[in-house]
Amino acid sequence: MIMHRAPFAILGLLTALAVDAGMRPGGAAGATQSAPCSAAEFRQFDFFAGDWDTYDVAAPSRIIARNQVTIVLGGCVVHEVYRQTDGEIGESFSIYDASRRVWHQSWVTNRGVLLLLDGGFDAGRMVLTGREQAADGTSSLLRGIWVREVGAVRETAERSSDGGRTWRPVFDIRFRPHRQREGQ
Repeated sequence: MIMHRAPFAILGLLTALAVDAGMRPGGAAGATQSAPCSAAEFRQFDFFAGDWDTYDVAAPSRIIARNQVTIVLGGCVVHEVYRQTDGEIGESFSIYDASRRVWHQSWVTNRGVLLLLDGGFDAGRMVLTGREQAADGTSSLLRGIWVREVGAVRETAERSSDGGRTWRPVFDIRFRPHRQREGQ
């Protein structure tokens, strides 16, 4: 007989938890609350959204990647899909973490790379930094900086092997709106 009551007990517990979480029968969770990602901080990285052709600043006429960046999950997340012409593919998910008051990005690639970056928006620049672990066990800091330009976004990356005292360039790229070309 206990087996027949268990589903009802579980259903009762789930209903109680849903009511505690702000759900009401026949209504949506938080229907009277503002959207969870409506604060201005969540919009700081929106300038990166777009369908971009990617160029190395040192070779401004040669496309090195296609980068599609969208705002997803109810405006809470900046999702990037980066496809280099050499076959490397990377995706990032960036979110303003209101609990820590920082921006966070998780970057992964089809070559087994995981990079976790934290930082913020300051003086018109998104600056995110994280520890990069090399296959040989050495580590360094990697810093990405995104800046809005007229009709473009520029991203630079720098690496520090001395705890952030000095930085050396890793790459300097510019994202310009993707243009449809013949044969595409």
